[in-house]
Amino acid sequence: MQEIRIGLVGLGARALDTWLPLLQKLDGFTITALCDPVAATHRPALDRLTDPDRVTVCSAYEDVLRRTDVDAIALTVRCEEQGAMAAMALEAGKHVHAEVPGAHRLEDCRRIVRAVQRTGLTYQLAEQTRYWGFVDAWRRMVAAGELGTITFAEGQYFHYHPGAMFRDPETNRLYGPDDLAAHPGARPTWSQLMPPIHYLPHELSPLLSVLDDRVVEVVGMGTDGPSAAHPEISQPDLQVALMKTAKGAVLRLAASFVQPHPDRNWHWYQITGTAGRVEWKRADHDHPKVWRFDRDPDLVNADWGFERPDAPEAARGSGHGDADYYTHIAFRDAVLAGRQPDFDVYQAMDATAPAILAATSIAQGSRPLAVPDFRNL
Repeated sequence: MQEIRIGLVGLGARALDTWLPLLQKLDGFTITALCDPVAATHRPALDRLTDPDRVTVCSAYEDVLRRTDVDAIALTVRCEEQGAMAAMALEAGKHVHAEVPGAHRLEDCRRIVRAVQRTGLTYQLAEQTRYWGFVDAWRRMVAAGELGTITFAEGQYFHYHPGAMFRDPETNRLYGPDDLAAHPGARPTWSQLMPPIHYLPHELSPLLSVLDDRVVEVVGMGTDGPSAAHPEISQPDLQVALMKTAKGAVLRLAASFVQPHPDRNWHWYQITGTAGRVEWKRADHDHPKVWRFDRDPDLVNADWGFERPDAPEAARGSGHGDADYYTHIAFRDAVLAGRQPDFDVYQAMDATAPAILAATSIAQGSRPLAVPDFRNL
């Protein structure tokens, strides 16, 4: 195989603004199909293609899976079934590159893993924060022992986004609670219905890659729904998870989409060890910081950034601090080489399952729950 013939499934803003441009820009991909059950999304997607006449448009997912000119599925949907849809594609003989979160149900995580084990096809979760420059710098520091034994880490994703909580089923346009009077036909999106803690892979994936670890136990707690900030939204304002890793570290992670927050710096992380500490900046005027037990009297500013200093020109402007580029080339190179990506299906589920179980823990009165190791299926 010299190129990947790919079908893009789910034609919302993420697909149109990021996936379509990148899949056309990067060598090794040819878009052969587009799919979305909402017909109003088809024309805007076709208008972004350089050669739309060579692309088939489908409304039914099963139609894309039956196509012989589709080698892989780019899954950019936001729905409860996205984990099952990834498994369906693998079972139909298609490689899968799937947007976060990988699944909303533990049984779908198992189904994805079993499909990869059975078929040998490539699955990659399109989680890009693990490719950020400062994450790579922290990974090298931890591997070299500069922070000692890691005891504690934090991550939070506070992305104030109430304007995406309702959708017109005919036009696919998104609305916020202030728009409902003018658009009474708008219905809650899955973004509103899902537990916000399900979206933790953007925090877990980079932290686990830095720690070279996996979560073994999780307990969750959250505010009650509906939102206190926006009572029209059924989602709780925020949810928090405490996690224990196989190496003994404790993680504190939180997620929110309706808690008011500055329109910047949605992600924040810090890692503490017996010999030092690193943390990401909290505001644009702030700096990342580092503290070393044997040399620094206090936290000192560091010069890490989102962008990687070794990034090729093709990565520039790809999105999310140039990190979107790396998810696509990792998937491309794995498929063309007939192998699994470095961020394989087991690591993808390591970043997905604890978030699902955190929501289950909350629903069960904050009961601690064990996290399965999908390598043992």
